[in-house]
Amino acid sequence: MSVKGIGMSAATRLESLKRFLAHVHERLKLDFGFALWDGSRVPVNYPRDGLAISFADEGVIAGIVRRPNMDTLLNLWVSARIDIKNGTVFDLIERRPKVRSKQIWKQIDWKQAIGMGLKFLFVSRGDLWPLEKIPDHKPATGDAAENKENIKFHYDVSNKFYDTFLDPERGYTCGYFHDWNQDQAAAQKNKFDYICRKLRLKPGEKLLDIGCGWAGLLCHAVQNYGTTGHGVTLSEDQFAWAQDKIKRLGLADRITIELRDYATIEGEARFDKISQVEMFEHIGLAAHPKYFQNIHRLLKPDGFYLHQASVRLAKRDDKTFLKKRPEVIALTRYIFPGAEFDHIGMLLANFERFGFEVHDVEDWREHHARSCRLWYDELYKNQDAAIKEAGLVTTRMFLSWMAGCSIAFARNTASVYQTLVSKRRRGPSGLPPTRADLYR
Repeated sequence: MSVKGIGMSAATRLESLKRFLAHVHERLKLDFGFALWDGSRVPVNYPRDGLAISFADEGVIAGIVRRPNMDTLLNLWVSARIDIKNGTVFDLIERRPKVRSKQIWKQIDWKQAIGMGLKFLFVSRGDLWPLEKIPDHKPATGDAAENKENIKFHYDVSNKFYDTFLDPERGYTCGYFHDWNQDQAAAQKNKFDYICRKLRLKPGEKLLDIGCGWAGLLCHAVQNYGTTGHGVTLSEDQFAWAQDKIKRLGLADRITIELRDYATIEGEARFDKISQVEMFEHIGLAAHPKYFQNIHRLLKPDGFYLHQASVRLAKRDDKTFLKKRPEVIALTRYIFPGAEFDHIGMLLANFERFGFEVHDVEDWREHHARSCRLWYDELYKNQDAAIKEAGLVTTRMFLSWMAGCSIAFARNTASVYQTLVSKRRRGPSGLPPTRADLYR
């Protein structure tokens, strides 16, 4: 028998894989099984309706053997060549081995693993590798044309696609839950209102929302706080839908939306209040100075700016922080091209460097874990409609990032902060002595 598998039958390779998977199942005491392309299960008596990881063809194993990394697994996942039967990724996580990853690898017979792998080493990996067409991750530079292309990649998939998992107002940022049983529509409304209260919006004031999305916050502020509003977005789909919504609600005389880059907004001290809700991650670390300078230029001397954004955890030094883990690279290559994340210390230091006073910093980590889980559940439930609208690869990639982010935020390996600042000045800030007014 050739070590390289030349002349070896597919049946021989399959039997080797079955023996190895049975070994893994026994050693790790797994609470789920494996479903193989010939219709068999591992263990052999594993129930057909049980939770299982499925492999669609032997090219899946060949691909993993040749390149056992995040990109390979994602390619196989989005093309449904690896799948989860009779459950979701959350069910699989719940049943994962109750030992640390380093201990898992020590339980495996690597001689057997290598022997099985060699049998698949020169087998064709198949033709379905859709993510290989996507360029490698490059952090955003702040170039306006580049920014537009990056936003188009994610947000111009299809408005109908987003309808398969968002609430009716299309709140597509971390919601705010008054209790964990609230649905996402309530959580998004809570968030809009909480932002308005934190900004201390008053009738007649002008609010700028940077990266306004589908105009949910602007419409809420104008309808409930008597302000006027201006929003900017680079997404043509969002812009068209927001324009229609504003007309439908009869708010065209009080809200304006522009399809333009935030850095090209003209004028100085134009806005009483400014909000940015999870657009900041898209601009890249290199563009942070320009961003804060523009906010400082546009905000009135006695105004407030609210900043909501996801962050990574700080490391022992900046050099270590700038090294990105594979899952972060995958997120910024396949979901949010150009995106980068700061840490909360970097953010607060930048506020002070660029002339702001920080008033409030609130951790929304658990809220984002819940938001991502609700989006996942809706998209999973409506995935047939989503696939019809945007395709299998896009739908499964969105499911991947929603699940991954929900798990990351739940495990406290990432966070979201909402921060309120004003221009630094002498004298009173204009805020009340307590925050009691926020919690009504």
